Amino acid sequence: MKNSISRRHFIQTSATAAAGVAILPHLISASPNNVVNVAVVGVSGRGMNNWTQMLGIRVDNRRIKAGLEPEGEREPYPHVRIVAMCDVDDKVAAKAHNMMPKAKRFKDFRVMLDKMHKEIDAVIVSTPDHTHFAATMAAMEMGKHVYVEKPLAHNIWQLRTLKKAAEYYGVVTQMGNQGHASNGIRSVKEWYNLGLVGDVKEVHAWFNGPKFSEKGYFHKPTNYPPIEEPVRDTLAWDLWLGPAKDRAYSHYYLPRFWRSYFELGTGMLGDWGCHTLDAPFWTLDLGMPTSIEPVHSKLSPRPTDFLPDQSVLKYEFPKRGDKSAVTLYWYEGGKRPKNKPEWHFEKMPKSGMIMVGDKQSVYTSGKPYDPKILMPEAEWQSFKNKGWKESIRRIPRESPHDEFMDAIRGKGPKPGSSFEYGADLTEVALLGAMAQRFNTKIEYDAENMKITNQPALNDYIKEASREGWAYGENLWK
Repeated sequence: MKNSISRRHFIQTSATAAAGVAILPHLISASPNNVVNVAVVGVSGRGMNNWTQMLGIRVDNRRIKAGLEPEGEREPYPHVRIVAMCDVDDKVAAKAHNMMPKAKRFKDFRVMLDKMHKEIDAVIVSTPDHTHFAATMAAMEMGKHVYVEKPLAHNIWQLRTLKKAAEYYGVVTQMGNQGHASNGIRSVKEWYNLGLVGDVKEVHAWFNGPKFSEKGYFHKPTNYPPIEEPVRDTLAWDLWLGPAKDRAYSHYYLPRFWRSYFELGTGMLGDWGCHTLDAPFWTLDLGMPTSIEPVHSKLSPRPTDFLPDQSVLKYEFPKRGDKSAVTLYWYEGGKRPKNKPEWHFEKMPKSGMIMVGDKQSVYTSGKPYDPKILMPEAEWQSFKNKGWKESIRRIPRESPHDEFMDAIRGKGPKPGSSFEYGADLTEVALLGAMAQRFNTKIEYDAENMKITNQPALNDYIKEASREGWAYGENLWK
């Protein structure tokens, strides 16, 4: 499929009252029967989850468990073809390569795009957080549609640049926070719009991690920095570092524990904030906070680069039109809000989100699936059985991957978590991560992208990149 989108065509919008947002119903003029050629950057872990669902050979396990999808093997979609795979580690990528033997193999996405740009329509980016921006920008500069694992980028300047790039290059974009394609998040927004929740001035969101262990995604090294270990032959360590500053290899970075280091990852908020904060951010049109303050921190001996054991943050969001100002609390490391009788929980869930309304409160789990208005169980079941007027378009199979492909093929609107939305949601998460990293209150001027009370922290709004890894400067001229 040739990318025939024009920039002018891309930015034309049509309002859809049912969705309550502006959508782009026809993003390309090419035949919808054409095959979309996809390249994958980061092919295992989240990468494999993304490309196998994009190809149609895998479906979200949640839908299988709920009886919404059958078990068993699936035939790949006829309209999607994986043509290239890029991963810095041959050992980690071996399973994916065996599954897609005809896909051309690369270790450097820059080389892949240079050699195959005429054969590629879309790129899936599922690398560690610190290389999201470089891989995504390299693809967009060549006119490729991009699906990027959350969090969208590693710093705020990168997020703002990706928003500019999406408009400038006129491509379909999607951040992979799966819950934004769910029926659940649409129900939350509909209940709020119907006036069932009332005025919301307080939100609580929490996640049970991080849990530090060799088996998990976060772990504490025996030394800071970690003791240097030999680099295995299958790994291109310098390519894995990409734009990040040089450092010695250790298994405490790769394959999973990089999330623990703010110079490479974005902590618990980057890992889960884009899921758990999605429903209140979208429903309440929160926009940017004016301040973020740590009200509880448990810090084991560590450099500022390492995430805390526990954290509670207090965000302040100003009034938006007729919507009240909102105080949002984020809890992690086993912390959670104190249970209240009006929430009707026997015991607080390990992870979740509660929007506290002056009429009703609404709960979602860590991802905005299966939301619930917090009322006595009999009343809740009666409400569910009676139903309500659905006013927001549902995504077929609740699949962000299908949503992305449909937009490319002209069969559906602009994805809900396009960079226009996903960048703003991620910015809220990264501001919290910065407050955690330096254990200090941040007062934020969103319009000017400046921290006003801690000027030294503005150096982290835009981080330096190693030579050969800088992108996007031209979009600010």
